[in-house]
Amino acid sequence: MIKLDIINRLADETGIPKLKAEQAVEALFNSMKDALSRGDRIELRGFGVFIVKPRKRGVGRNPRTGEEVAIPSGKTIRFKPGKELQDHGENGDANGNADDSEI
Repeated sequence: MIKLDIINRLADETGIPKLKAEQAVEALFNSMKDALSRGDRIELRGFGVFIVKPRKRGVGRNPRTGEEVAIPSGKTIRFKPGKELQDHGENGDANGNADDSEI
């Protein structure tokens, strides 16, 4: 699913015009980006938590040359799914339907 799919689904499910849906999605993503850039934690009950964690520096290796490359310390964003999202993913499809078919 890409951002356009989210916009289209929001417009379809709420009946608002696509332009308004696009503005709402952009506002949400911009708010999330701003919060994460400040190092804030974003908790969406029933969905999950976005956390900014420090990343220690290390040494990597160039796969072509084998040369060691220094990886600087920094920050990384981690997502931890909520219990409801984990249960939903294990027990059914995107519509909440259980899939009993075998592959």
